[in-house]
Amino acid sequence: MTDAVLHDLQILWDYMGMGMTPEPADVIAAFGCYDETIPLRAAELYRQGLAPWVVFSGGLGRNTSGLFGTSEAERFAAIAVKAGLPESAILLETRSANSAENFLFTKAMLEEHGIPCQKILAVHKPYMERRVYAAAAVYWPEARFILASPRVSIPEHIRAARAVGMTEKGVIETVVGDVQRMELYARKGYQIPQPIPPAVRAAYDRLIEAGYTGQLARA
Repeated sequence: MTDAVLHDLQILWDYMGMGMTPEPADVIAAFGCYDETIPLRAAELYRQGLAPWVVFSGGLGRNTSGLFGTSEAERFAAIAVKAGLPESAILLETRSANSAENFLFTKAMLEEHGIPCQKILAVHKPYMERRVYAAAAVYWPEARFILASPRVSIPEHIRAARAVGMTEKGVIETVVGDVQRMELYARKGYQIPQPIPPAVRAAYDRLIEAGYTGQLARA
């Protein structure tokens, strides 16, 4: 990628991150996708004693249906176990195909198991934090969500994504698509509105003009 693309991507990346500090919670909720640093982060948070349970949520979604032969949740759980997370602390939600279902199915499963879920450490891609925050306010408003994604740079994230079959262009397009969804999904009622600073909007527009349009949703 060019320096100009990296500059604009960094603007979007920084906006979508929430910069929260992890703290003790009832549950660690790790959202499925292609990013295999997520289960490693979930295992790390568990080893730090921040929650007694880890839920891995995800079937196959828009970015993984062609990459993985098993559910995102099962794949992540296997990675986390190798990283020292005990199987006895894991719960699996393997049906969800989008963020709304991640919330709704995970919430129902925790309620069925009688596990308190007033405070949740949410682990997702770094550039998904703001979307998780905004969607949680709609689908799980009674819980407090603390965003605790892997602390990685853009180049580190792209290297990890390439290792599972994503392309650099695909990663950039996914970030652009998730920024688009901040406004689009707020209009549809899927998320609470979030302000988009002019610098973020300008960087987003430049990346669209540069051709990173493969993950844009229909308005």
